[in-house]
Amino acid sequence: MPPRDSIQTPHADPHLPAERIATARDVTRRHFFGELKNGVGLIALASLAGSTPRANAAPATTPADLFTTHLPHFAPKAKRVIYMHMAGSPPQQDLFDYKPRLNELNGQLCPDSLMEKERFAFIKGHPKILGSPYRFAKVGKSGIWCSQLLPSFASIADEVTVIRSMYTDQFNHAPAELFLYTGSPRLGRPSIGAWTVYGLGSENQNLPGFVVLLSGGANPSSGKSVWGSGFLPSVYQGCQCRSEGEPVLYVNNPPGVDRTTRREALDLLGHLNRARQATHGDPETLSRVEQYELAFRMQVSVPEVMDISAEPQHILDQYGADPAKPSFARNCVLARRMLEQGVRYVQLFDHGWDVHGTNPGDDIITQLPAKCRQTDQAAAALVLDLKQRGMLEDTLVVWSGEFGRTAMNEERAGSKFLGRDHHPHSFTIWMAGAGLKRGHVHGETDEFGYRITKDPVHIHDLQATMLHALGLNHEKLTYRFQGRDFRLTDVHGRVVHELFA
Repeated sequence: MPPRDSIQTPHADPHLPAERIATARDVTRRHFFGELKNGVGLIALASLAGSTPRANAAPATTPADLFTTHLPHFAPKAKRVIYMHMAGSPPQQDLFDYKPRLNELNGQLCPDSLMEKERFAFIKGHPKILGSPYRFAKVGKSGIWCSQLLPSFASIADEVTVIRSMYTDQFNHAPAELFLYTGSPRLGRPSIGAWTVYGLGSENQNLPGFVVLLSGGANPSSGKSVWGSGFLPSVYQGCQCRSEGEPVLYVNNPPGVDRTTRREALDLLGHLNRARQATHGDPETLSRVEQYELAFRMQVSVPEVMDISAEPQHILDQYGADPAKPSFARNCVLARRMLEQGVRYVQLFDHGWDVHGTNPGDDIITQLPAKCRQTDQAAAALVLDLKQRGMLEDTLVVWSGEFGRTAMNEERAGSKFLGRDHHPHSFTIWMAGAGLKRGHVHGETDEFGYRITKDPVHIHDLQATMLHALGLNHEKLTYRFQGRDFRLTDVHGRVVHELFA
């Protein structure tokens, strides 16, 4: 892909004819007065809903200021992030947190101590302990325990930090995903990707600073709010790129509109929006201008970066990616290509990890191995590919779910399939790059993998640590909204310095 400054686009005369501006304004006024009966009511409703311009919002000066590179608070360990989310949450006891005690007690009623003051999403009555049906072995020189379901992980075991002591406040998917990415289980807060681009800006003006790629056939349970901008200007929200058809909807010109015509229309629209912003002072107006301009630039840049057919065959084989087929593996290749072009934050969501055991499509015997086969090779290849390109040292790679799974078999409605319910008290993630310790395990859980016994890491701690790796102080990265300064970690969170070398 050519550097951003080399992409040439036709530009109309910046001094737009006065009659064209007047005509555009007249059309707007005619539309308003023609729809007066609806217009006044909608204005009143917007006012009641708080949609009026925010006088207390962070100031914006020009559209370019919304999408430039900003200095971090201190020297960063990483410039960019790839976050791989296994949506639905993998069972830690079957992948990374080896617990032979579960196999010893398999099928027996779980101890009363695991039931005290506990609530579950689906488990009823007194459940039975569920041992893992999979073999574990120590892999790499570091000797990290890993399941047979993740054979490719062995190749990166000495590059990663495994955190076995994660915990969250939420035990259902949508609020847990929102909590992980926005710091709140409720809608309306900016996602960590949006906070990152707000804090650091983008290194490529022709691509979004924050890109989202989906696999597994569905959106996250929490919807698109987990890559939203919340109360930040909408220019910072994640841009979802599709695996089939047009990479980004509505970016291409409609039939009969060429690039010159689109350029002239954007110049006129930009003039009107800037005039409105000068009158009302709403920074969201400038965001709208920049989004239109970014979409125009993306017409050239996105198709090129999304085409992985130019990748060498040995790279595609390393990932297990087919350029013609949507997959997690293909998205991993795309993620690396986007980072190479200056995208700041790439979020991968892979659906299908909610292993309750109600049928073969969500159990740990059929579905879990299938999901591991679809993702293990590509996740490991991504780490190794970044390393061999010299990018891993300043890239933060994260692999996680939104919570953990129970040590007990769910047996919903008497199901004979094996599965585990939601569990907020402990789960396992891994991270790589960004100056993190290599081949390191942080934290411990009890003999059931049920409660943390050493070095707990809360979701807010993870968020603070990720921002720290990017050179951002989570207590200083704030945005003023509705009379107070908000931040990703709210009033919580600590940087887990022990994770860094």
